[in-house]
Amino acid sequence: MKTFNLNNGLTIPSIGFGTWQIEEGEKAYEAVLHAIKCGYRHIDTAAAYGNEKSIGRAIKDSGVAREELFITTKVWNTERGYEKTTAAFEHSLNLLGLDYIDLYLIHWPANSTQFPEDWKELNLSTWKAMEDLYANDKIKSIGVSNFMVKHLEALIPHVAIPPMVNQIEYHPGYLQNDVVEFCQKNSILVEAWSPIGSGRILENELLKSIAEKYSISVAQLCIAFALGNNVLPLPKSATPKNIESNLSIDQVVIHLEDMKKIESMPLEGFTGLNPDEVDF
Repeated sequence: MKTFNLNNGLTIPSIGFGTWQIEEGEKAYEAVLHAIKCGYRHIDTAAAYGNEKSIGRAIKDSGVAREELFITTKVWNTERGYEKTTAAFEHSLNLLGLDYIDLYLIHWPANSTQFPEDWKELNLSTWKAMEDLYANDKIKSIGVSNFMVKHLEALIPHVAIPPMVNQIEYHPGYLQNDVVEFCQKNSILVEAWSPIGSGRILENELLKSIAEKYSISVAQLCIAFALGNNVLPLPKSATPKNIESNLSIDQVVIHLEDMKKIESMPLEGFTGLNPDEVDF
């Protein structure tokens, strides 16, 4: 599989297996085990997904050497701050049954809606905990998720180690170009959660016509589109056939004219989750 380079020199597989909304238990276990067996080496989870234990079991049972896998998890919003973040990380590490995490993310920024007085300080103290875990080799790379430009601009000048990743909602119909441009200018890799719009854009007529041109599915087109813009997609599926087809797309190159057509799509498929306004 192709890889992206992180700003600390590490590489990351160019397509990750997303596990949001895959239930803890046999469903998560079987999905991740199948994903690894058919070639995924990058698995993305989070404490909030509630499936770390099953994912850890699948990793162990896969038979694939630990150093060949890239595992991401995230600290949830209730665990912000230095001490809570440190404890939350250890809990996730234990559930996953691992000795280290390849990438640890702040799942959502503390925002000015919820924390008008100290949102900047909350994000910074959480980050400081992650820097220390990184320095102690508990984490191989650190980053953020759902950070808008204002959150990044408030954080970066005050940290010793800049984020290596920003994972955001990104798919045809919702591109967040300002965030992507800021990150790419600052050597922060953008990852796309919901790169297929959680299925909400699969019946879009423009996407269907372009996908037909390349003899691929709309889901595959969305994945190839992200890769074409140097964004790392994290497609999720619990269906074996879709798990396999989502991985097989990294050799497809979408022509520039078709990329432009997709980029010009009006708003579609957005979850409605604005990181500066969410109250969870």
